[in-house]
Amino acid sequence: MTLGQKLSKIQQEFKSKKSRFNSFGKYNFRSAEDILEALKPINEKYDVYFIITEELIAPAVLKTSAIIFDAEKGCSITSDAIVGVDLDQKGMQMPQRFGSASSYGKKYALGNLLLIDDTADSDATNTHGKSESKKPELTGEALTKAIKYVKDGGDIKSIRSKYSISAANLKKLQ
Repeated sequence: MTLGQKLSKIQQEFKSKKSRFNSFGKYNFRSAEDILEALKPINEKYDVYFIITEELIAPAVLKTSAIIFDAEKGCSITSDAIVGVDLDQKGMQMPQRFGSASSYGKKYALGNLLLIDDTADSDATNTHGKSESKKPELTGEALTKAIKYVKDGGDIKSIRSKYSISAANLKKLQ
């Protein structure tokens, strides 16, 4: 089996729980360490191993590489993540700022290599303390006006920017 075939199987089988909780943002997440821990049983099964490398490519920019090696054939596949270091992060010493960026880079380089879908992870759902205003449902008089607007050549996208539209009402608009 080629390394590409092994990686494809690993990407299909790989599971890593979101075992960490961010109490500030109120969400669960997985860390780079969680991902690496979940990979350990896979190493032996597919005769591969993973390493992470980091390189400072600009004064405040880290390049992190997640690499899978085929122990049998000696070849490798690499995936990179480029992460900026927030040098003005309040409440952190400089080593903590770089450590935070390093952890983030490792997680995303591994995520890219393993095709981890984080659409429901913290970065996709966290509002970072900002409240999200929920769009009102398109119903009643607003729906009637929207139907007329679309019939007169208006764009559904502009309606979607202001309203949440159910599947049934979307059909009425089309």
